[in-house]
Amino acid sequence: MTSVRARVLTAAVELFASKGFDGTSVQEIVQRARVTKGAMYHYFTSKDDLLYEIYHELISAQLADLGEILSRRMPPAETVRAIITNLIETTAARAEETAVFVREMYRLDDERLAAIRADRRRYHETFRALIEKAQAEGVFSTGASAETVTLMVFGMVNQLPTWYRPSGPKTPQQLAAEVNAFVLAALRP
Repeated sequence: MTSVRARVLTAAVELFASKGFDGTSVQEIVQRARVTKGAMYHYFTSKDDLLYEIYHELISAQLADLGEILSRRMPPAETVRAIITNLIETTAARAEETAVFVREMYRLDDERLAAIRADRRRYHETFRALIEKAQAEGVFSTGASAETVTLMVFGMVNQLPTWYRPSGPKTPQQLAAEVNAFVLAALRP
């Protein structure tokens, strides 16, 4: 059976997606999750805490995956391919959560929003450094700056939840293959 914490998060995502953050009460979340308020408050201090955790789980997993990918010490093109594939697959798998977060993130308090931004910045800076290093070594073209490449890749990934549909014509793997082909062709020296 799914954990109480997971059920509460799932219920919050579903309700925030359909009714919005302000339109959803804690009572509706616990009813949808089939738990008591006490059980919910055991894991989450507030609705704000739920909103934070919806995205924090994804970015934390993506940062862990990034570390694992980099630890393989593959050539730059293979590393970029693995990173983009991971980002697309994990974002597509949590498209609803990401869409909810993007739409409602301005509701977070300054501290939580700063924590999310710091995680995202760390991911972006790591990716940009990878591109910069490969450009400096002549492995990647310098036709676009590492900053522009980073903004293009993450801009596309961040918009994924607005247009990607799991029931659509492409799997995340097919989409990742096409995006990788495009990005790596642009980076070819």
